[in-house]
Amino acid sequence: MLPRVGLIASGVFVSLVAMLKRSPLFGGCLVLAALLLTGCIRLNGASRPLPPTPYGQVPSTRQLRWHAMEFYGFLHFTVNTFTDKEWGYGDESETVFNPTDFDADQIVSVAKEAGMAGLILTAKHHDGFCLWPSAYTEHSVKNSPWKDGKGDVVAEIGRACRRHGLKFGVYLSPWDRNHPEYGREAYITYYRNQLRELLTNYGELFTVWFDGANGGDGYYGGARETRRIDNRTYYDWHNTWQIVRDLQPFACMFSDVGPDFRWVGNERGIAGETCWATLNPGDGTPGNTKANLNQGERPGTHWIPAECDVSIRPGWFYHASQDDQVKTPAQLLDIYYASVGRGACLNLNLPPDRRGRIHENDVRSLREFRRRLDATFAENLAAGATLSASNVRGKHRNFGPGRLFDRDPNTCWATDDFVFTPELTLELDGIRTFNVIDLREHLPLGQRIEAFAVDARVGDEWQEIARATSIGNRRLLRIDPVTTDGVRLRITGAAAAPALAEFGLHREP
Repeated sequence: MLPRVGLIASGVFVSLVAMLKRSPLFGGCLVLAALLLTGCIRLNGASRPLPPTPYGQVPSTRQLRWHAMEFYGFLHFTVNTFTDKEWGYGDESETVFNPTDFDADQIVSVAKEAGMAGLILTAKHHDGFCLWPSAYTEHSVKNSPWKDGKGDVVAEIGRACRRHGLKFGVYLSPWDRNHPEYGREAYITYYRNQLRELLTNYGELFTVWFDGANGGDGYYGGARETRRIDNRTYYDWHNTWQIVRDLQPFACMFSDVGPDFRWVGNERGIAGETCWATLNPGDGTPGNTKANLNQGERPGTHWIPAECDVSIRPGWFYHASQDDQVKTPAQLLDIYYASVGRGACLNLNLPPDRRGRIHENDVRSLREFRRRLDATFAENLAAGATLSASNVRGKHRNFGPGRLFDRDPNTCWATDDFVFTPELTLELDGIRTFNVIDLREHLPLGQRIEAFAVDARVGDEWQEIARATSIGNRRLLRIDPVTTDGVRLRITGAAAAPALAEFGLHREP
């Protein structure tokens, strides 16, 4: 007699066959194993599907939390705000930092109103000035006139984020043009001490952001010289990162090659038309310029998705001369579709001004951007459609196309193993006009879909209206407006059985 068999993942098929070869009932067992390949098994008269086996590299729990944020902000704020510079030299007096009307709640509420899920503060930029009263340097807010040296920008922004329901993260520049030991071994101890201060004194952080500006001319405690370092070895990155892992296990870390999310390769906020979440980062050390950061790489050895960083102004820090150069709502929407809409996260910089507030021009543009975005996605025009799929995993509703509209990120429409090019037909509940197509893959199973197309019914025929490659966390396609009562999604290429979490049709106002 065969033993009673529960649910067995199809990924163990080969091992199962090897085991059953030793049984005198090998022939019958082989039939049972073949059923596993189809994605379901019948037991006691009931058929229940098995989940697809994850494909390739998959995101960690902390990366899934990061993916879900989609849109968050940067706050570039330091002595540069008051010296009208982008990169401070390191010789700035602490007394120049003196915001006249600092308001953390105004800053954070603007970000929340714009739809951001979190904020990253430049706790220390290249000039070395610290926005918290660090115990390891005098070059910080504790020696500024702001609040008589009793202020702490990191603490105030962090608390405001928690009050308004946003996540909080910090940027700690590896380069320090003020510190006398930069370029020498002693600086690494200093840098790690400051990292520990930020990781232990300011609550849970969603990210720690490390950028790639390393070495060059600076003040360096009065030396006023040029210091060069090898940014692949000097910081001993893997041991520095381990401090973050130990003290903030759910914080995702950024550098050009991760380890948790990567630079998109430009500061315009634009991901590649094809943008894979996987990458081949070599030994994983920052400074690797060989990886294709804008498009990612497939197949990739690591799950390192892209972040698109861009400022709402030409500069990263506030400059009064740029008050009339704030990106328009239309420009912000274009960036959103080219970042979030290509599977990346958008990190939009909002530089506080010399008051310590987000300028009115920035606020005005953000509000209109958000209004248009909310109006676009207020209704899913596909939600009332009658659905038919060419294949459903195990022919079971657990993986049926109805899962695309249940607003549950843990469910998906999936096909049987080895069914790579299924089709989904939507009979809309009337004639609808749309110009945005919205797709999401079920990321815990990996990035499986490699190409797809969307058709609209025109008369009695199907006419292709969109075609693209990668989907990943989210794919948004803006097209010319289409009016129809029928839509068809065709998966034209996949590396594994597709697993699609959401499908939407929307109309921009």
